[in-house]
Amino acid sequence: MTEATLQQSTREKFNEVLPQVCEQFGVKNKMAAPKITKVSLNMGVGRAIADGQILNTVADHLTALAGQKASVTKAKKAVAQFRSREGQKIGAKVTLRGPKMWNFLDKLIHLAIPRIRDFRGISPKGFDKQGNFSLGLTEQALFPEVDLERLEHNQGLSITIVLENSDPEKSLAVMKGIGMPLREK
Repeated sequence: MTEATLQQSTREKFNEVLPQVCEQFGVKNKMAAPKITKVSLNMGVGRAIADGQILNTVADHLTALAGQKASVTKAKKAVAQFRSREGQKIGAKVTLRGPKMWNFLDKLIHLAIPRIRDFRGISPKGFDKQGNFSLGLTEQALFPEVDLERLEHNQGLSITIVLENSDPEKSLAVMKGIGMPLREK
């Protein structure tokens, strides 16, 4: 199923920029090139300890954003300050791969990020040693799938883009190449 769009998809941009990144960093083998393998979405819901119904709403929103069912996460250990017990439901997560991953990246770059109020660019400090990129959004209402009438409270969203065969410099070049609006350091 293809859709006619006026802009180039994130996957097409990635395939276009990959040879340039390989040339820039001296990677001769195509299999050693950096690749985006998965995108992990996570919503931690501290208020779910007091009201379990919030967790169902958040899981539904995350399912709508991702296009696949969100799994509920449980606390691994008890933390007295947060009033959480081991095994208590405290969040929701989704891991996207393949076409769903590329569709989510398209929505993130072209629809959600431009809707951020007073946006000055995403901080490039979100890279770890392996080249994975993490960013957090303060509200899930940036995505068009979220029904604002059903939205009772704003909930943050943590997004991790996992890159294989990479380091922070290569990942930065890939992210800029696919159109991620990173600000200068």
